[in-house]
Amino acid sequence: MTHVKLNTFSTGNYEKGASLVKRTLWYFVNALFVRASWNPFAAPKIFLLKLFGAKIGARMVIKNNVIVKSPWNLVAGDDVWIGEGVWIDNLDRVAIGNDVCLSQGAMLLTGNHDYKSSSFDYRNAPITIEDGAWIGAKSVVCPGVTVMSHAILTVGSVATKNMEAWGIYQGNPAVKIRERVIE
Repeated sequence: MTHVKLNTFSTGNYEKGASLVKRTLWYFVNALFVRASWNPFAAPKIFLLKLFGAKIGARMVIKNNVIVKSPWNLVAGDDVWIGEGVWIDNLDRVAIGNDVCLSQGAMLLTGNHDYKSSSFDYRNAPITIEDGAWIGAKSVVCPGVTVMSHAILTVGSVATKNMEAWGIYQGNPAVKIRERVIE
């Protein structure tokens, strides 16, 4: 039987798209200006995200204490709302459509560790959140998931599989409980 050997772990190539200098600079810029709770203004945060490679549409709302691990792996459409304490752990690409709401404390996790590997390597996969979707407070979207148009992931739920358009999902793992209707 083989055992886990964490001293053999390597981050692999998840850092593609950014040099060591860029990643290091982002670490400090993120901590001091983007994630910082003292900065309530969205415009400078958006400017810095774009400066580091994020592709962001018009009228984004980004609150305090938001963590974006790799802005060069972020694409967001128009009228995206990102609530307090959202964590976009984008070791891989995160694509967010138009009119998407990421509520307080939501987590988008594009990577996880391979528990079958003795070196605990990363297993990464992109996340796509289509137009009109709502990711509820304290909910989690796992690697490789597509949240289709206007779907809702309710408070505290965990999306481990793709979510159908206009579906409302709840639980861990999240299951569809009904259809979304907008009046």
